[in-house]
Amino acid sequence: MEMALQEARAAGERGEVPVGCVLVRGGEVIARAGNRTIADRDPTAHAEMIAIRAAARAFGSERLDDCDLYVTLEPCAMCAAAVSFARIRRLYYGAADPKGGAVENGVKFFASPTCHHRPEIYGGLAEAAAGDLLTEFFRQRR
Repeated sequence: MEMALQEARAAGERGEVPVGCVLVRGGEVIARAGNRTIADRDPTAHAEMIAIRAAARAFGSERLDDCDLYVTLEPCAMCAAAVSFARIRRLYYGAADPKGGAVENGVKFFASPTCHHRPEIYGGLAEAAAGDLLTEFFRQRR
């Protein structure tokens, strides 16, 4: 999770919402990313989406069965769907997102009967550090 926090810090320094993600397989980091929605002018350029795309390219497959994803913020519905479609084994996230999250909040994507794949879910990892990054980022903008 420390690597994901590093990616989040770097994203914040670029003026992006400070969310970072790391995708791991067998203890090896496959992909890491921070949000790039502003830099890429792409509303889908969330950290999770970027990391999943990079890992899929690296493996030459859309299935990331043996991979674990670490992200600093509870994934939104788009990212939760990508985690499901990629068949990611485990999802670890830091801060909960009562407004935009879709794992424990909002639509609770993985609890839906139409969800194709449900990863093991572990929330609250480095929650305070991840939450502090977001709080400070938005405090400075107000």
